[in-house]
Amino acid sequence: MAHPAQLGFQDAASPVMEELIHFHDHALMVLFLISTLVLYIIVAMVSTKLTNKHILDSQEIEIIWTIIPGIILILVALPSLRILYLMDEINNPHITIKAMGHQWYWSYEYTDYEDLGFDSYMVPTQDLIPGQFRLLEVDHRMVVPVETPVRVLVSAEDVLHSWTVPALGVKMDAVPGRLNQTAFITSRPGVYYGQCSEICGANHSFMPIVVEAVPLEHFENWSSLMLEDA
Repeated sequence: MAHPAQLGFQDAASPVMEELIHFHDHALMVLFLISTLVLYIIVAMVSTKLTNKHILDSQEIEIIWTIIPGIILILVALPSLRILYLMDEINNPHITIKAMGHQWYWSYEYTDYEDLGFDSYMVPTQDLIPGQFRLLEVDHRMVVPVETPVRVLVSAEDVLHSWTVPALGVKMDAVPGRLNQTAFITSRPGVYYGQCSEICGANHSFMPIVVEAVPLEHFENWSSLMLEDA
């Protein structure tokens, strides 16, 4: 969960998000080293009293400043390609959930069950209880079992939306008439908040996403109760 004055990412709640944070730190370190080197060269060039007016070209320098940036780009690109593959990989999901975006709420359908689905609306500010978060709470959370591969099929009923949960490292566009898919595994039990990340109209900021990860036995009890109430 994000907190006031936070500068970094939310705590990772999935293996993919952990990899994304590690890559961010890796890329930031490379950027910092390059920026420091360039700044040093600029300061040295401006402050030095030494000049050379006779050098027209240098084959060695041109080779060096072509090869070294190429090596740096490779060192940055390889981890990125690996994470892109991990984010797109969906292996043997245990549960499939269909998330549909509407103006302005989400609906969820657990396709492995015959009749398990519900709409998820934001809880108005006046209905919040102490401890709940304004503009982030919903009346029905998307409940998933912890440490279980979950596939989410994402689409929209009317306009473009985007199903996003930062702590899980998940962001998938919801496009009318098109079925996109993503997957995640929650590392630990908890409640993870997200929001629609595609401007979709006047109440775009009022369609939050809440994923609750619970132990498997609790998920089975929850699904049984939901099926009884259906």
